Amino acid sequence: MTLDDAFPVVDPGVAPLGARILAQVKSVKKVSDSGIILVEETHDTEKWNTQVAKIIKLGPLAFKSRETGKDWIEGVWAKEGEYVRVPRWGGDRWVVPLNKEDNNDEVAYFVIFNDHEVIGKITGDPLAIKNFIL
Repeated sequence: MTLDDAFPVVDPGVAPLGARILAQVKSVKKVSDSGIILVEETHDTEKWNTQVAKIIKLGPLAFKSRETGKDWIEGVWAKEGEYVRVPRWGGDRWVVPLNKEDNNDEVAYFVIFNDHEVIGKITGDPLAIKNFIL
């Protein structure tokens, strides 16, 4: 899987307001590297456990004081185009079909959450981060 496969370019159809962040969550493989089609249960488990995301858009108050509108003292934690870890639960999540003309079920995953909920900035390869499932 490449970064383009994991984060396909598609219009999310929503822009964040206030101190919220729009992120695209890493797409989940439906076929293993060896060509085996993954069962729906495996696909769903991986989908809901994925916490790697790409910042698409920041709301106008993201990483700013809500009272003054000035940048936080700590600065901007993550910028558009950077990869971050996002909360597994929470946020407003939705999918967008990759190709509306096709009748396939490939989608891009999006989430909007509050700026202070960013868990961490990914400084290495976002595709190297694997889910830890108990």
